[in-house]
Amino acid sequence: MIKRKKKNKQDNPFYDPALKARHASANRFKKFTLTSLIFSIAFLAFFLFDIVGKGLPAFNVAYIKVDVTYNESTLADSRYAVESKYRNVVSRAWLRDVPNFVKQNPELMNTTKETWVLADDQVDQYLKGHYNKLKSKNIALVDELYAQGLIEKRFNTVFFTNGDSKIPEYAGLYSAMIGSVLTLIITMIVAFPIGVMTAIYLEEFAGDNKFTRFIEININNLAAIPSILFGLLGLAIFINLFGMPRSSPLVGGLTLALMTLPIIIVSSRAALRAVPDSIRQAGYGLGLNKIQVTRDHVLPLAFPGVLTGSIIGLAQAMGETAPLIIIGMIAFIPDAPTMVTQAATVMPAQLFTWAGMPEGTYIEKTAAGIMVLLTILISLNAIAIYLRKKFEVKW
Repeated sequence: MIKRKKKNKQDNPFYDPALKARHASANRFKKFTLTSLIFSIAFLAFFLFDIVGKGLPAFNVAYIKVDVTYNESTLADSRYAVESKYRNVVSRAWLRDVPNFVKQNPELMNTTKETWVLADDQVDQYLKGHYNKLKSKNIALVDELYAQGLIEKRFNTVFFTNGDSKIPEYAGLYSAMIGSVLTLIITMIVAFPIGVMTAIYLEEFAGDNKFTRFIEININNLAAIPSILFGLLGLAIFINLFGMPRSSPLVGGLTLALMTLPIIIVSSRAALRAVPDSIRQAGYGLGLNKIQVTRDHVLPLAFPGVLTGSIIGLAQAMGETAPLIIIGMIAFIPDAPTMVTQAATVMPAQLFTWAGMPEGTYIEKTAAGIMVLLTILISLNAIAIYLRKKFEVKW
């Protein structure tokens, strides 16, 4: 029997060891990138799952149905509004507001009504199966009331209608949301026109010289420095030098405007640069000057990119905490500001404060606040994409 000689790859005249090594290296790189992508998605999914799992319970809060008495004793000491056995399971903040409620509704004087009352945060945590500090007699009372249908969970409107509070179940995001809106209004009023005008000048009118190159280098460097440095700059200029009110949306908006300016300038210049030179040349051929060409032709075509970059810069500013901590916008603010010069806080700073609280209710509200903030940021980015698609011009 004749045995055939086994051929080796080395006997193939087209065999190239270097080519094989390159293919193996390419396969390894492909597997590495795929593994990195899977790891990133898994980390993001775990983060979102953890935040949603902790935050969803905060949107429900416990209420207890008890008899509430409105009389002179109630006005003198609100604790007498309910029976003594309920005082440890009813929200102290709710009891504190009873005298004001009676003054606003004088017809309730000298009456007793069965009312759904906000429960204490420890009762709420007990009903959710979380760690709590309720005593055994209060646990027995809560179980009895729950069995009788006198305790129920409702949507937590307090979270969206109240400001910060030292009493956990009464703390909300309302004042922080108003402060964020006022701060971002100041930011856009200052940063958008200055940033766009600067981009137009550098891209359309400025010559290529040492001065403009120096400005461009510094703008690019400002876009990369840590945000906390902008807080120090705002503290030094707006508060210490100009004497503006500390912790106000005015100072916060101006500080965030300094941080957002480089982003708007860079994105606006990129949008202007994307407009074909043929548009400019056609305008010059019709006898238009440079200002008319830029105002009537170049800027309208670049506007979708300019708007997109500005909205993204606004979204980034909304999520900033470090520069606002430096200028004092992390203070305890229970009431929503009505003017840009009043003391205020913003959502990221409010969440930072809650994250340091030991009570379980604050942990829930921190996660719920993160969900609200992420929803707003995603919405802003979605609006930017929509506007870019809507106003995009096909050349």
